[in-house]
Amino acid sequence: MPPEPAQSFAVTLRVNGQSFETEIDARTTLLDALRDRLHLTGTKKGCALGQCGACTVLLDGKRVVSCLMLAAMAEGREVTTIEGLARGDELHPVQAAFVEHDAFQCGYCTPGQIMSAVGAIREGRAGSDDEIREQLSGNLCRCGAYANIVAAVRDAATREA
Repeated sequence: MPPEPAQSFAVTLRVNGQSFETEIDARTTLLDALRDRLHLTGTKKGCALGQCGACTVLLDGKRVVSCLMLAAMAEGREVTTIEGLARGDELHPVQAAFVEHDAFQCGYCTPGQIMSAVGAIREGRAGSDDEIREQLSGNLCRCGAYANIVAAVRDAATREA
C-alpha cells in the first residue's frame, strides 16, 4: 500500500517584508495562515466566499481576496497586509485619507477597503469617482460609508499622483 500523502508541510511566507516559516495543512487559505499562524489579524474574515472583500491583501502588489487563495500559492511571493502599510508611526497616505475623511463606521471592512484602494491607485485605476466605485465594488460596507470612502481614495490618489 502506498504511503499516505503528507497532510501538512512547512511553508515560508514573505509578509510585510519579513519571512515567516510555518506549518500548514495543504488546504489552509492565505487568510487563515495570516490570521491563525502569523497572528496578523488586521485582515478580516467576512464571507469566506470571495464576495465581500474584507480579506483583501496585496500579492506582489496586486489585489487578491485571501480567503480564496491557498497559503502554499503565496510561497516565494510578497504579501502585504494592512499591518504592512504604515511606516512606523506614519500612516500610509490611504490610511491617513480614511481617517481625515471619516471613511469608516464600524471599521470591519476598512482593512480590505484600504488594501483594495492602495492596489487600485498603484494600478492607475482611481482617476475618477466612477472608476474608484468600480474598482472598489468588490469591497462591501454594511454601514454605507461609501461616499466617504470614495472621497478618501480620491484624495489619496491625488496625493500619490
